[in-house]
Amino acid sequence: MKVYLLSLGAGLLVGIVYSLLGVRSPAPPVVALIGLLGILVGEQVIPLAKRWADSHELARFVRNECRDHVLGRLPNNQKSDA
Repeated sequence: MKVYLLSLGAGLLVGIVYSLLGVRSPAPPVVALIGLLGILVGEQVIPLAKRWADSHELARFVRNECRDHVLGRLPNNQKSDA
């Protein structure tokens, strides 16, 4: 039952977006195909982002190289200048 409610919610959301864009349902074939492509790509974004975010190398890069560049030296940052 949950899948059906999620499907209905997704359909309502798409209907609202179509209405805001001024596209009548059923959408013209090109608009519908681009929407389906967006759905397929969107399904892959979350798993890809999770894998990318769990990378130890990415965490090390952010912690060691990005933090000081973006935030500047923090008051309690005791890095030696040697």
